[in-house]
Amino acid sequence: MVREIVKNKYLYLLALPGLLFLIVFAYVPMAGHLIAFKKYRLADGIWGSQWVGFANFKFFFMSSDWYKVTFNTIFLNGLFIVCGLGIALALAIFLNEITQLVFKKIAQSFIFMPYFISWLVVSMMVFAFLNTTDGILNRTLAANGLDTQNWYLMPGVWPAILTIIYVWKFAGYYSIIFLAAITGISGEYYESARIDGATRFQQIIHITIPLIRNVLIVLALLGVGRIFYGDFGMIYGIVGDTAPLYPTTDVIDTYSYRALRQLGDFSKSSAVILYQSVMGLVTIVIFNAIAKKIDKDSSLF
Repeated sequence: MVREIVKNKYLYLLALPGLLFLIVFAYVPMAGHLIAFKKYRLADGIWGSQWVGFANFKFFFMSSDWYKVTFNTIFLNGLFIVCGLGIALALAIFLNEITQLVFKKIAQSFIFMPYFISWLVVSMMVFAFLNTTDGILNRTLAANGLDTQNWYLMPGVWPAILTIIYVWKFAGYYSIIFLAAITGISGEYYESARIDGATRFQQIIHITIPLIRNVLIVLALLGVGRIFYGDFGMIYGIVGDTAPLYPTTDVIDTYSYRALRQLGDFSKSSAVILYQSVMGLVTIVIFNAIAKKIDKDSSLF
């Protein structure tokens, strides 16, 4: 290993800032997980606080909340991954079929634009659209003689609403990745398929999608790796502290945040976050093993 470092010393020197950043901001803070096993007091610090073992985890697992927030986190992220990547792939294929370069660039720009809008602005847009009194959707329903709805008291519809918002914001971003992979496919494949009489749809099904399968699997694995992490900025920014929506929108991140804010207990909140981290690690290891069985080149490690 020393010989390898000496031989490529300049490459390792180039990577040094990134490695230092990763160590300082990703690995060193992992020592803070000790708080989950202690009765943490600011005056005593992490090392001076009393060790209580797994007592803090009882706060989470002795109630029914742990099952609800875990299911919501997995369910919502599952919807985001499937719908987000599926629609992004379809967008990339449609963009690739556009022959007019100017129109193609304009379409890419409009599709990609929502990615740069902050969740705070998105939350204001959602409220303006779903507001009970003068929201755009309720005004449209009233104008057509239909009953208006209080959307913020209907938890059942919010998984679909959040999925639509997520797809609107991120599908354009992922479509650019898929489009880059599609443009890297040699045109000889399509030329041979046209000579054999394949339609454009058959070319997409039998050439385009199989040849970008590796990209799709890697993006899916990256999404699965964070399946236990709810998008706090999205969920809390849009839903906030609307208690009637908790049954379907409360995820681990928002639950731990409320536990810290309302109880002021760092230890209990840290126990929830540690559970989230461990389950996320287990999930990515399992799904990476499955991906390796399917295609060794598509696994992350």
